[in-house]
Amino acid sequence: MIAISLRPSGRKWGTISFASTLHLRPILDLLLAEVPSKWQDDLRLGLQEALVNAAKHGNNLDPSKTVLVEFFVLDDQYWWVIADQGTGFSPGCSCSCNVEEAEEDINQVGECGRGLYILHQIFDQVHWNKKGTELRLCKQFKGRFRSASS
Repeated sequence: MIAISLRPSGRKWGTISFASTLHLRPILDLLLAEVPSKWQDDLRLGLQEALVNAAKHGNNLDPSKTVLVEFFVLDDQYWWVIADQGTGFSPGCSCSCNVEEAEEDINQVGECGRGLYILHQIFDQVHWNKKGTELRLCKQFKGRFRSASS
């Protein structure tokens, strides 16, 4: 089941919550509805990675647990805040590879670090809360409101 609270007219925010599942296409479609089409493929990959991690690793695909996503646009920044009901995650605790050092070659990133690598490549900001149950992702689009002729 998917619960949606979309922004009232003229506001740029909303929330989606769903039972832990890997059937994410309708959720991703909703989360990317306001994003310009030329950026949707990359952001779809990044958001899918984050949602799979929340449902699979955070909630252990337990259908009684939900994933909550808040999304909003602030000036020229798109934000997604993804929270699960798991025990938490520490990005440095289980991965043997430094994501920043491996920027040049994804083959240097171990299996457990591949998702982190993808997130850091796609989004401008990637932050977890202290407990590791909430991920904040930001993508900035400079000049998002300029016309094509500018």
